[in-house]
Amino acid sequence: MSSTEQPSVPATTVLPKVSPVRVAEGERLRSVGLPGVTLAVRSRPPARQGLPPALYVHGLGGSSQNWSALMQLLDGVVDGEAVDLPGFGDSPPPDDGDYSVLGHARAVIRFLDASGRGPVHLFGNSLGGAVSTRVAATRPDLVRTLTLVSPALPELRVQRTAVPTGLLAVPGVAALFTRLTREWTAEQRVRGVMGLCYGDPARVSPEGFRHAVEEMERRLRLPYFWDAMTRSARGLVNAYTLGGQHALWRQAERVLAPTLLVYGGRDQLVGYRMAQKAARAFRDSRLLTLPEAGHVAMMEYPETVAHAFRELLTDTGELTPAAERADGLRRAGGTHRPDSGDRTGVSERAVGADRAGGAGRAASVERADGTARGDRSGASESAGS
Repeated sequence: MSSTEQPSVPATTVLPKVSPVRVAEGERLRSVGLPGVTLAVRSRPPARQGLPPALYVHGLGGSSQNWSALMQLLDGVVDGEAVDLPGFGDSPPPDDGDYSVLGHARAVIRFLDASGRGPVHLFGNSLGGAVSTRVAATRPDLVRTLTLVSPALPELRVQRTAVPTGLLAVPGVAALFTRLTREWTAEQRVRGVMGLCYGDPARVSPEGFRHAVEEMERRLRLPYFWDAMTRSARGLVNAYTLGGQHALWRQAERVLAPTLLVYGGRDQLVGYRMAQKAARAFRDSRLLTLPEAGHVAMMEYPETVAHAFRELLTDTGELTPAAERADGLRRAGGTHRPDSGDRTGVSERAVGADRAGGAGRAASVERADGTARGDRSGASESAGS
């Protein structure tokens, strides 16, 4: 069953004006009108012409900004765009009020069909992982590879730390929470979200934290903010109850695209134990495990995730030696300083040092058949402290 109730928010034509969404240096933000929905799309100019297209889909309560660091790292490999799902980021609510996983997937499919950019390298995090799984299963012609960071796929034993988020789906809970937290500042709310989503919130730079607070202040002024949150949470819970061919795990088994799965050992929302089940479900999968990461590894460890994605492209023949050399030369020209406070310092030298030291907490990449691909994290015990 999908959540298809009409939203109790003003029409998008009379929504109050709020401060503009932040656009980082080198990024562009545009609005795309589609049947029944208007989507904000964030992009970066590709490093060169002819790169394959990519699309990034955020999670519950997130926005296209969640992908900024990874987009920057991959702009020499793919021509990337990140979408704000309906009701999130700078996208207004959908006309029909459908915030179900299927509704969000339809919005992504409409965008890809209208843009003519498919097939794309599709990325999804959390709710966006469930949405991307459904897109890849139902429209394989639109997806050339699939990268899922902590995808929100059904769990029989939900972590206790994830229960409050799931309770948003219960009618009346969001209104109660809003009343109870009326006096909370945007800074307090951001600290709570980061404590839940990051393996180590200290990895966020002061500048990144300030930008997150500004974005939270902006969102709280939107009259549909909690409506989008609660209906999307309800849609995700409803998707967990679907059986047969519409069940998310059954959809995962139908995905044909080569798949990279990324799971964090400190994830408080998606169980780390689900990594092996996901690796078995997706027929052509590679698994990247990051023991020190939380729910948003692409924000905490963007360089590690980017490295694993390049390996996926190399493994599938998508990244040619010439393109890899060009990307390597481009990256050698400067040091990446992502706004999210990434301090991994991943490099081949760091990877070698971890191998030599036998770091027991380093990430690993392996094929679903159990064939190890070796440590690719460049992270050691000290990186997560």
